Amino acid sequence: MMITVLLRHDQTQHLEQIQASLEERDWWNGFPPNGCEIVSWVVAMGIGQIVTLRFPACNLNEVNVELERRAWGVFSTEFYPTYDFLPVRERLKRESNERTGR
Repeated sequence: MMITVLLRHDQTQHLEQIQASLEERDWWNGFPPNGCEIVSWVVAMGIGQIVTLRFPACNLNEVNVELERRAWGVFSTEFYPTYDFLPVRERLKRESNERTGR
């Protein structure tokens, strides 16, 4: 499965406080847990970090626990199940072009 996680910055803390909290929680080594593939990890200014992970569905609880253990108090979190739409888009485009003669 895939999940997109919004990690909203706690704007009551400055960057050095955030980095110190993440280091104290071993964030960079502990998240994501083993068995997860990082599909993307971007910063959206004004929002925070947006992370998309791919992992076996049976690992969902581990992802949740590691976020609770390492992100809470630094970020507020939001979760969205996601999937790769690009192959679907390409198929729909191809089918549309075939119907319209493009």
